[in-house]
Amino acid sequence: MTLQTSRGSDIRVKKVLHEPRISTVMTIEKVILDSEEYPTKTQLWNSLPRKTQYQMFQRALQYLESHGIIAINEGKIFYTGVNNKKLRSLLESSVATRSH
Repeated sequence: MTLQTSRGSDIRVKKVLHEPRISTVMTIEKVILDSEEYPTKTQLWNSLPRKTQYQMFQRALQYLESHGIIAINEGKIFYTGVNNKKLRSLLESSVATRSH
């Protein structure tokens, strides 16, 4: 699909064929949460229990990131949701600062 701009040049628009099911999104979230280390996209995709189309996988990651459940930094995927045991232990062991 292409659109034409006011200057006459064409812009290609990527069409999304399917959206991921909620079960797919939840599976991806669980695998991220249960992983020992922070996975890369490739490691995460290869560790899924069921094979998923890469486009669906990408859309699920976009959904999780846009809702603040994960963060992607330097190729690593970090779980930032409320069930993050690693984050909770860091917060509990951190030193409180004085507020003025």
